[in-house]
Amino acid sequence: MSHSNHPPSELAAKPKLRPELVRGLMPLVSHLTIAQVDAFSARLANALLAFSEQTIDSRAANLSFNAGQLLKKNVYAFYHIATVEFEKTFRQEVESLLHEGALKNVDDESDGTFSLVSYEEMDQKLALSRVSRAIELDCAEEYAALNMRLSHVLHRDTLSIAENPFRPEVFLRALYVAWCAFDPETASRELILPLLRTDILFDFEPILVALNQWLVGKEVLPDLQESYRIQRNHAKTRLTDKENENPSRVGTDKKVGKVATAATAANAAQQRLKAFLASGRDSLIASGKGLTSHQVDAESQSHEAHEAQASAADATADAFNAALMKQLEDFQKNFKLKQLVAEAQDIVKLSQIREQLSGNIGTGVEKHTLDLLAQVFDHVFRNPDIPATVKELISLLQIPVLKAALIDKDFFFQEQHPARRLIDLLSRYSPALDKNKGSEDPLYQTMQKNVQRVSQEFDRETSLFDEVVNDLESFIDKQEQASAQTLQVPIQKAIRKEKIKQATITATHDVAIRVGSGEVVAFIETFLEDRWTKVLTLAYTVQDQKPHAVTDAIQTMDDLIWSVKPKITLQERQELLNRLPTILARLNKWLSLIKWEAVDRVQFFADLAECHASIVRAPLELSPERQLELAVEAAQKATERRLEKRAAAEQAALAECSTPAIAEEHITTVMQLERGIWLDFSKDNGESLKVRLAWVSPMRSLYIFTSSQKEKSFSIAANELEKAFSEQRVKVLVLDKVIDRALHDALDHLSDAGSGLAEAVL
Repeated sequence: MSHSNHPPSELAAKPKLRPELVRGLMPLVSHLTIAQVDAFSARLANALLAFSEQTIDSRAANLSFNAGQLLKKNVYAFYHIATVEFEKTFRQEVESLLHEGALKNVDDESDGTFSLVSYEEMDQKLALSRVSRAIELDCAEEYAALNMRLSHVLHRDTLSIAENPFRPEVFLRALYVAWCAFDPETASRELILPLLRTDILFDFEPILVALNQWLVGKEVLPDLQESYRIQRNHAKTRLTDKENENPSRVGTDKKVGKVATAATAANAAQQRLKAFLASGRDSLIASGKGLTSHQVDAESQSHEAHEAQASAADATADAFNAALMKQLEDFQKNFKLKQLVAEAQDIVKLSQIREQLSGNIGTGVEKHTLDLLAQVFDHVFRNPDIPATVKELISLLQIPVLKAALIDKDFFFQEQHPARRLIDLLSRYSPALDKNKGSEDPLYQTMQKNVQRVSQEFDRETSLFDEVVNDLESFIDKQEQASAQTLQVPIQKAIRKEKIKQATITATHDVAIRVGSGEVVAFIETFLEDRWTKVLTLAYTVQDQKPHAVTDAIQTMDDLIWSVKPKITLQERQELLNRLPTILARLNKWLSLIKWEAVDRVQFFADLAECHASIVRAPLELSPERQLELAVEAAQKATERRLEKRAAAEQAALAECSTPAIAEEHITTVMQLERGIWLDFSKDNGESLKVRLAWVSPMRSLYIFTSSQKEKSFSIAANELEKAFSEQRVKVLVLDKVIDRALHDALDHLSDAGSGLAEAVL
């Protein structure tokens, strides 16, 4: 073994690109954005209607009023269009970023070419650019952190805001395109751009925070902020010196200093690991000082003496390595489950075997590798979420994995190393084992077969780990495909249920904005809330198959409300008589579709006929005084009804407040649950039920779970799941990336135990 001059930081090969992490952000950002579309639509509609009242331009007032009414009456349609556009836009931006050179800064004109654009297009770009800049400044820290994490995942030196697939301009462009597709009146587009303001737009901060937290959960620069705080004093000192030299650069240098220091320390955990392993070789070289009697003190050694010393240390390491590998092979041959494991607590651990290997460990890299790996396996065995039977299987992999770590130093630096993937697979799918079947469970048999193969056959070819991982993953994929087939029926039911729920919300809103003024006749108001809400729900539900259903249902409702308003002139009454047959026919058609055939329907039409008759029979000629009296009377009734409604709403709100609120952390936990994660539910009888999240509805309002018995599934609404977390009746099982978690814990433990890690880092 020849001495290498490479620094410790080069011990690990450059990790592979991880595009799946960037793609993994798409469903999260889509969900968080789409969740704000309804509120944005309401704000935009109100702004359009307010503008129509304020402007003195009659054309703009008419356009704005029509656009506001269109949006209020067709919120669900805009929601659907915006949803599709956001998902498409985010996908295009992410794929452009992942394809090197495909994404270019739209403001980059370094090629020297010019193109003619229309005034309208130029105005659009300028308007979107102004709002984008404001949002970027408001969320500067979140975007800076996200840029650094994305550049880290893609192994790029830097990533500018113009390259970020989730920059403000992307959101604004998607909204503008969605509006253009929603409103056939092209003239309304000029009104929308000025209204894309920060007070009307989405709240970007929680979206960016969630994206950063998701990447932190994937161990992408988790110590970004902490690293900045640790090195802040050093940065302040350096910036103070620069401030004395050039005060005008203080603001810029502070921002650059913050980003630079955070980026420098972002890989702190990996650097600690590299330093720890490297310190093992340094200690071996140091111990080699006593190998020859004619070596002098380190401070006076010549370069040649140091090289000779290093060569001697390498030779010693070779001797230790060969002896250690021979002893490990002997252990591996005799390491049988039936001999060493009787119960879970009797698992023979690497930390125990270490004592028998002390003669061949030495003080170099082998010692530190063994110390670190022993701590890693101890951490895995302490995990209460991994069943005892799987821990027994993992225990059989200790010697082969130690050999793999000694042979291939990339074991510690690559999450996708096949030996690490095997342990992670065993852990992640351990709750899927069917306790009722025991050792007859096909999944357990597949796990056991592959573990035994590694235990018996592994020598020095890590490709064996690849083979068993592929075999285990192939079996799991087949099981999941079979499970997915059985889930098709409950998934379709869940989608329909969520669609009806969303349709009901929109229908209730449509009715509420019409009866909220208090000017609708009492029995018509009751009819709309009790019956027509169901009609509108049906119309929104079948909107994909029958696009005109919603328009017809809303128009019928508006015509009904118009028909019961007072008709002062002869022309108005004649129009009522002319339109009444059509209105009644459409009412009957929709009421039949919702199957309202009760006696109440007969009574409603009797009351409606009486109301229409009283309108037609009312005196035509009314004195101004009588008209004023009627107007005052109508206003008083409307005010009374509004007050009644407000009191009822306040009472409902008070009742809702009496219910304990769900903490934000539990709501966030449910929102961030991913398919494949395992949860542990506590039953009333004290038993525990482990279930796997198999599917999440598009609006994340419904979650479908499966247990170890794949054919059984059940669904839980989001609010019920939040409540369960709040009452501590459910917890997330920590089964993902067990080696990665154990590695961080082991490094901390070894550092605290005085292993020499701190000296190595310094």
